[in-house]
Amino acid sequence: MIKNLIFDVGGVLIGYRWKEMLTADFGMSDDEAEKMAHMIFEDPIWREFDRGCVDIDSLVEYYVSRHPDMENDLRRFFYGNDKMATEREAVWERIRQLKEKGYNIYILSNYSEYLFKKHTDPMPFRKMIDGGIVSYQAGTIKPEAEIYKHLLDKYDLDPKECMFFDDIKANVDAAGALGIDAVLVTSEESLLEDLGGL
Repeated sequence: MIKNLIFDVGGVLIGYRWKEMLTADFGMSDDEAEKMAHMIFEDPIWREFDRGCVDIDSLVEYYVSRHPDMENDLRRFFYGNDKMATEREAVWERIRQLKEKGYNIYILSNYSEYLFKKHTDPMPFRKMIDGGIVSYQAGTIKPEAEIYKHLLDKYDLDPKECMFFDDIKANVDAAGALGIDAVLVTSEESLLEDLGGL
């Protein structure tokens, strides 16, 4: 019997408009935006940022040192990204209903402290959460087994009583390997459909 619902944050509880921010807000072309995203997110230091091993200022200086021609865009991306995260009010309403039905609500997310606070502090869904682990707090990231075990141990959760929602297949597979019922989120609509069955 499922008692605990565990959610990733980015791409699940909130949306991202990183590309729209770079193109519509910053004036980049689609190709420039894609190049910058690849440069940032595919660099191994990004995972260390999520792990809590690199602070925001050190991260920015690292990228600037490697891509000095993009210094202004990089600084603006990291320090001026207040409009990157988007609300998913329909998802939050469904979670509120599920909480009223008796489900416990947790989060398990890869996020740096700087961006987690910047993106989620204003979001109302934070008040619905019973607990959770964010990667920077644990020093480990999905899909490493340790972060899932950390959540289970901290809240004394039985994997067989948990359902996990994430938008990255490797993270879903890692949860499944620990006996957690795991669901791949492909869109806000797919998530709402899956939650509708609970």
